[in-house]
Amino acid sequence: MAKVVFSLHILFFSALLLSFNSGGTLKLVNGQRTWCVAKPSSDTKILQENIDYACSNADCSILRRGCPCSSPDNLMNHASVAMNIYYQSKGRNHWNCDFKNSGLVVISDPSYGNCQYE
Repeated sequence: MAKVVFSLHILFFSALLLSFNSGGTLKLVNGQRTWCVAKPSSDTKILQENIDYACSNADCSILRRGCPCSSPDNLMNHASVAMNIYYQSKGRNHWNCDFKNSGLVVISDPSYGNCQYE
């Protein structure tokens, strides 16, 4: 049984590695969706810059006070939502989630409560 589980892990990681083509575009593996969030270790100045940049290039109205993603009202949350909006609007390329190395592409849906990450 352990050998089968180990083989499945190797197969999964091989498929994940193969999902990057030579151009660097992240491809979906078995229809897997991806999202962009802020790295927890990110500096607050960088997070604010990310919000400003992302929202000047994409519609961040979902972050306005009273909207589903405005709470919790903190930089980490707002940056993650804004960065993901930008990432999704630009085609989900890994470079659209770099944000000076403060972005992280994830395969787990970061949606919470009424805040649905697209």
